[in-house]
Parts: sequence; structure tokens; C-alpha cells
Amino acid sequence: MVAKPLAELIDDCIAPALAAQGFAGRTIVALWPEIVGERLGARSRPLKIDWPRRRPAPGEASEPATMVVRVEGAFALEMQQLGPIVIERVNTHLGWRAVGKLVLKQGPVATVEPRKPAPVLDAAAAARVEEQVAPIADEGLREALARLGRAVALDAKARRHDTAS
Repeated sequence: MVAKPLAELIDDCIAPALAAQGFAGRTIVALWPEIVGERLGARSRPLKIDWPRRRPAPGEASEPATMVVRVEGAFALEMQQLGPIVIERVNTHLGWRAVGKLVLKQGPVATVEPRKPAPVLDAAAAARVEEQVAPIADEGLREALARLGRAVALDAKARRHDTAS
């Protein structure tokens, strides 16, 4: 069995829920702060995309969709003023004129906590782990055990740090 990136597995799990809200994929939801900017991205979330009910006749231009965005009350006016820019950025991200209108829903927006930097294992502990797994001939097993050893050493280091505090 070949290992798959977690992102591929998550896509399969959340695709039906996103499709029910009009999203073709997770990119708009996942990359929202990069699309609209960090300031607006922290204060708003895309909720759904309402696509037109009627299909265009042959040769007729299709109507763009309406994107519904939840925004914190204090930033609703700013989002309204920047609406045309947000629409342009979303469409640029999608690669076509998919969205033509924003509808704002005021309400609380869950904040995304920034990731903590990954803990660093000191050189001596890393060398001990490498020394312990060096005799293992199978490269895949050796690397897996080395990752496990580094994780155990980091966990032990964190526990010592927590009890000392």
C-alpha cells in the first residue's frame, strides 16, 4: 500500500459537504486569507456559493454566482467597500468570472490559531537516535524508527520542561 498525503484523504471526506455549499473544491475555503488578505481573512469566512438556477442557452453568457461570506460586524462595512476587489481576487484565483456578487452575513467568525513552531530536538539527542537506528539495514524501517525516536525524545523533553515550570 502506498502512503497518501493527508490532504488527498481530507479532500475525499469534505468534498460532499463543500459541494453542498457550492464549492467545487476546498481551495477557496482553505486559502481564504491568501485570497482576500490577512486582515479580511481573519475577520471573514466564505459560507457558500449560490450558482444560478438556469443554464444559459447556447451562445448566451452564463450568469456569475453569488458568494455568501460571514463577516464580523465591525468589518462588514470594510468588506462591503472592498467587495469588488474581493470578487476580482476570488475570480482570479478560480481562473474565470465565477463570482459576480457578494452577500454578507454578519456574525462571529472563528479565529484560526497560528501554528506553533515545531519543537527542535537538540543535536546530542538527535545523534543518539541516529546511532541507535544505524544498524538497521532496511532504509524505510530505519527512517521510520528514527522519526519515532525523535518524537519520543521531543515528548520526553517537553515533559521535563512542563514539570520544571
